[in-house]
Amino acid sequence: MSAHSDALNEEFVVLSDFTADGTDQLSLRRGDRLEVLSRPCEDWWWAELRGDEVGYVPACHLLQCRISTNTCPEARMQQQEELEDPWQDEEYFGSYGTLKLHLEMLLDRSRTEAYRQVVLSNRDLLKDKVVMDLGCGTGVISLFCAQLAQPAKVYAVEASSMAQYTRQLVRQNGCEDVVSVLQGRAEHIQLPQKVDVLLSEWMGNCLLFEFMVEAVLLVRQRWLAEGGVMWPSSAALLLVPCQAHSFYSENMSFWKNPYGLDFSPLQPLAQQELFSKPKFSHVLEPQDCLSVPSAVLALNMYTLTVQDLEEMEGQFGFRVDKPGDFHGFCAWFSVGFESLQAGGEAVQLHTGPFSEPTHWKQTLFMLDSPVSVQQGDSISGSMVLRRNQTWRRHMSVTLSWTHHSSTEDTSKARHGSYTHHQ
Repeated sequence: MSAHSDALNEEFVVLSDFTADGTDQLSLRRGDRLEVLSRPCEDWWWAELRGDEVGYVPACHLLQCRISTNTCPEARMQQQEELEDPWQDEEYFGSYGTLKLHLEMLLDRSRTEAYRQVVLSNRDLLKDKVVMDLGCGTGVISLFCAQLAQPAKVYAVEASSMAQYTRQLVRQNGCEDVVSVLQGRAEHIQLPQKVDVLLSEWMGNCLLFEFMVEAVLLVRQRWLAEGGVMWPSSAALLLVPCQAHSFYSENMSFWKNPYGLDFSPLQPLAQQELFSKPKFSHVLEPQDCLSVPSAVLALNMYTLTVQDLEEMEGQFGFRVDKPGDFHGFCAWFSVGFESLQAGGEAVQLHTGPFSEPTHWKQTLFMLDSPVSVQQGDSISGSMVLRRNQTWRRHMSVTLSWTHHSSTEDTSKARHGSYTHHQ
């Protein structure tokens, strides 16, 4: 097809972010879908985005999408799977095939000791049980099970190339009679029996990023025996309005007068580039919390479904405890591991600012500009997590909020809504 010929109503997906440099161009987010209306030249095409925005888009940022909008949801999901670029899985599993990430996780004592404590506190009831450690990595949790309890079998499942080293570690620690290392994706593994305990360290930044949880749910449906146990058994996403003076100053205030020069025209660009996405691995100091944190999502790992992951919404309402600058929201998660013994105490893993640090740290969502708040003010709203329809390990987070001053007329309430893509 000629670069100058028409290509009416062809649907494309955006491969990477693009910031418009003029009113006749469209700003794009990775994973957006749009319709190309014409191809006036090889590099720039005329397209419609979200049904109401029209403009030029760079052709190099687009991939043709052949998913029909007239098929049933199941067929669309199958077509979606066929569309996905394999580099997502290659990149994802490739990163877990090197020691860098595993070292980070093993050095996270809060995380690793929590799983060891789960095994220790349930060691008597794990005797003769069949366990699966999904996404086992180096196999450290599988080795805990084999050495600290007496399970009948532990299936250590790992999709990355790390599995070959995990086998060596199992032999090195004398656990090869109990632990079997299986290399492959969760959807494809075959077991000779169902398992009594399905454990996994599936959590990502802001709880769900990377969406390993989907693999856990698929395995639960297929391989968990009736009455079997999920570890973690529950999960919660927590949120708090917060201050972030250092981050704001480093990325915004800096541009006012560096080296005695006026660089303020770069502030809008800095705001767009640095505040439009979450800041992972943020360390929130307890004193920067403007309120008591609140759980906005609560997940039951026995009833959560893959379809539930497509869109999740939670409500929040905060009372400001002290005056300060409301720079944004910070999120983290906690997970619970129920006891195998009726009435037994659950083990908890917390990743917030009031607990021992973990490698997840916290996730910061910045507002466009800070809002001054006073003690007694209220901040309420909703948080919506939407899974990306193309890049399935990613999601967008939309925070809609209203600030009511405790001293001003409520009719002057401030409102805001920000969508952060990743």
